[in-house]
Amino acid sequence: MNGKMTAAVLYGKEDIKIERVPIPRVGDGEVLVKVHVALTCGTDLKVYQRGYHARMIVPPALFGHELAGTVEEVGEGVRGFKKGMRVVALNSAPCGMCFYCSKHQLNLCEDLLFNNGAYAEYIRIPRRIVEANMLVVPPNVSFEDAAMTEPLACVLRGLHETGVEIGDTVAVIGGGPIGLMFVQVAKAIGCNVIAVVKRDSQVALARKKGAHEVVQITKVNDPVEAVRELSPERRGADVAIEAVGRPEAWEWAVQMVRKGGTVNFFRRVRFRNQGAVGHQSLALLGNHFEGDIPSHPGDGAPGLRFDCREESSRHRLHYRRSAAFALARCAAPHAEPQRRYQDGDHPGSLAPRSA
Repeated sequence: MNGKMTAAVLYGKEDIKIERVPIPRVGDGEVLVKVHVALTCGTDLKVYQRGYHARMIVPPALFGHELAGTVEEVGEGVRGFKKGMRVVALNSAPCGMCFYCSKHQLNLCEDLLFNNGAYAEYIRIPRRIVEANMLVVPPNVSFEDAAMTEPLACVLRGLHETGVEIGDTVAVIGGGPIGLMFVQVAKAIGCNVIAVVKRDSQVALARKKGAHEVVQITKVNDPVEAVRELSPERRGADVAIEAVGRPEAWEWAVQMVRKGGTVNFFRRVRFRNQGAVGHQSLALLGNHFEGDIPSHPGDGAPGLRFDCREESSRHRLHYRRSAAFALARCAAPHAEPQRRYQDGDHPGSLAPRSA
């Protein structure tokens, strides 16, 4: 396919330009997707603010990585996909050959392939992602919901690695989209969920997504004690999931989990004082430690099936409800696009339109 398209190009720190660029050409095993919905996640916001991501994107480069759309063109050798199909493509795929891949830790792959360019009219999907992490979207799933597959896959893997069981008391710290997904999926598994949130709007959303109890940190003296009071025999949660990415939340997670319980530090934190939470305190408490768990390549499939199986509207994945942005409106990112959102403090969604 020849011609040009409109795309957002990242040039550096808080420097995005809307340009006309060549439509990507597909090679053997690759697929060209016409983007219908592209989302903005916390990683995109951080990359915009910092101007780069050490592994994921080096400017100048096309920007954005969560998307859903339709197949526009397929390269030689592509199987299972044809023009017109509704698809969702994740943004990474492992090599399948390195040490970590051999240990089934695909998210730690030494040659993890990343793909960017969702904030454009078209995006080329590399062969490795086509083969491992591109899915057909069923007719009853919207593009908006399908584009949520990658973050949902992160949550599913996080719960899988944490080892939650039916009947566990799970404390989820954070009322953003990821925290709400943890609440929703943990509830669907059969856990008793305590959501720890900050804002009034997050209280309502956490209850809507299935939280049995909600602790609002602005309404209690001590969030840790509040969670322990709600746990069986005040022993603490079986599992604590930190989905905020702040040092104090890490400390709360360690303190509110029971002896022998599991703490999942889902959001990475950079400590100025490395002594705030250390492995020594974890060992003394007898807790099991889980580090930051990004999306696991291949987990997109169960993520999408989860959405399709649930018939009740209370299990639908509606977290990003802010108005869609035309691609051209990205030309003024300093106009606080990150504040035009609701439903759990998320930067919102970007829906490219044809020029």
